[in-house]
Amino acid sequence: MPADTVNAIRLPAALAVLALLVLWESAQPFFPLFERGPHAGRDRLWHGARNVALGLLNGALVRFGFLGVWIAAMAWSREYPFGLLHWLALPEWLGWLAAILLLDGWTYTWHRLNHTMPGLWRFHRLHHSDQQMDATTASRFHVGEIVLSSIARVPVLALIGCSVEQLAVYETVMFAVVQFQHANIGLPDALDRILRVVIVTPHLHKVHHSVVVAEQQSNFSSVFSWWDRMARTLRLAPDLSAVVFGVDELPPTR
Repeated sequence: MPADTVNAIRLPAALAVLALLVLWESAQPFFPLFERGPHAGRDRLWHGARNVALGLLNGALVRFGFLGVWIAAMAWSREYPFGLLHWLALPEWLGWLAAILLLDGWTYTWHRLNHTMPGLWRFHRLHHSDQQMDATTASRFHVGEIVLSSIARVPVLALIGCSVEQLAVYETVMFAVVQFQHANIGLPDALDRILRVVIVTPHLHKVHHSVVVAEQQSNFSSVFSWWDRMARTLRLAPDLSAVVFGVDELPPTR
């Protein structure tokens, strides 16, 4: 699939997934996100609008500030050639699989660094400070984190040697899964157990957003959950309904 085609459907696809998840959250929320009252609907709308607006701002920053640099890095990698996928010269289908896995492995690594390096956590904690986590929280990131992650990605893309098409497909899939895992929904236990063998589920990510530091330091995967199994950072909650969202710098509201 050409990169232009993928890029053309990314935003509509993200908005469609978000709309479906918001409807699901409204019909069957796992947590009551906002206290019942005359202003509950307004508070929820304002909360979601702020998160989405921040996501759109960050998306514009990436699109006009870094996308060209990423494309140049991948073009340089292809021209010389340089990077794992060029050195290995895999069959096309295997090259696609390797590209998706390598990109997701880097995302796990970067996410974990954001929790272990104080300078990175300073920005990343904005994402965790959302005490009413829902699907819109997937868009809530500090501009500083987006800038640093975008810069760090330049040498990574060159080292992987992936194509623009592979990056575009990965990011489209990743954001859909990230919205799903942040959503204020609960899956039947049996279904969640099956899905989390492969992908990050709402159960796993609710644990990661816990105000308890030991639980924050787990479940760093973005798409595929096996990175946490391999690194022994996977953690389940015996009682998911007892999880409280936030960071210890802010008082919990639930």
